[in-house]
Amino acid sequence: MSLEQILQLPDQEKAALGLTHTPAEIAQQPATWLETFGRMEHLRLGIEQFLARGSAGDRAAKRLSVSLIGAGTSDYIGRAAAAAIRSTWKCHVQVIPSTDMLTQMDELVTSAPEDTRHLWISFSRSGDSFEGVKVIESAFEKYPEVDHLIITCNKASRMANDLSAGRSNVFCITLDDKVNDRGLAMTSSFTNMVIAAQCLAHVSDLDNYRPILNALVSAAQTALPEFAALALKLAQRDHSRICFLGSGSLKAVGDESALKVMELTAGHYSVMSESFLGLRHGPLSWLNADSLVVAFVSNDPRKLPTELGLIDELKNKNIVKDIVVIGPQSVDMSAFEDRCIKLDIPSKVSDNYRPPLDVLFAQCLGLFASVRRNLKPDSPSADGKIQRVVSAINIKGLDQVN
Repeated sequence: MSLEQILQLPDQEKAALGLTHTPAEIAQQPATWLETFGRMEHLRLGIEQFLARGSAGDRAAKRLSVSLIGAGTSDYIGRAAAAAIRSTWKCHVQVIPSTDMLTQMDELVTSAPEDTRHLWISFSRSGDSFEGVKVIESAFEKYPEVDHLIITCNKASRMANDLSAGRSNVFCITLDDKVNDRGLAMTSSFTNMVIAAQCLAHVSDLDNYRPILNALVSAAQTALPEFAALALKLAQRDHSRICFLGSGSLKAVGDESALKVMELTAGHYSVMSESFLGLRHGPLSWLNADSLVVAFVSNDPRKLPTELGLIDELKNKNIVKDIVVIGPQSVDMSAFEDRCIKLDIPSKVSDNYRPPLDVLFAQCLGLFASVRRNLKPDSPSADGKIQRVVSAINIKGLDQVN
């Protein structure tokens, strides 16, 4: 079944097949990006005032250090958005998984220069994930000077309520409930939180960001049917291994893509994410004759020759079953025939903004591969190994350790 056919199934049949949420959450994304922009535009003044709260007194002399925090897909949101924030805010930006921040908080905070103002931006679909909540609670207790900006999709969550209420050092952005994905795998929640982060990067000049977003929306509307058609075809090819390649912000797309396929197929495929050149230093040995390589090639003419050179090397060595190339129309992809997707985006749109667009392919691939394996995409982990919201674990002595 095509994506369109799945979307048109009767509700009862969708429920039986585990297709109630995930396909619709994939399909709704271009339209929801515009809604997220509108929400960020509405909140712009409040966000600017919160970010400027350190512009007076002793805090004015401190250097801003931004930490982007999340776990799993929410960590990859930070990786996907870091370059855009860094390039516009002109400050130190680092991405720290909440799984690391929870166990290494003292080391990460105290290693910063004394004249540092810390801003932690936390991403969480549920707003209730164990590590995300615990990191903020621990920071409140041990580092009350840290400012927190939270982006979540769940208005009923702890992050949106008791962790935010009445605290001058916390600002919470809650996205529309429709992007609080009900399926296990984050799809529209991922891309919409990336869009929110891109808006955040341009919070003082949203009018300049608007054309970029419009270009992404238009390109996504065109590409999504092509992504779905190619993904459906590839899902029938029974690859054993899938490798995603990207540079910079598109490496974050590779990271999220690998996780998406793994989650939606309950770990059926062996997956990997690498940079183009990084693949040559050991991981190349992992590829075999049943492998699929998906290459997200750059807009940047400084990166592109290297990326295409690596793809040529893979072709010449003839060690994989299929290579898919996804990139801008300006790139010559004629050698890949029906295994390429040309994105209709202006060359002026930097790679830094492409993650919400490019990741749509892997979401479609994960969906169709899940169906191919007779799984239920809304809840593919039938044995309950993973759940939509990561549960708490008993961490004895954590407060003493940190």
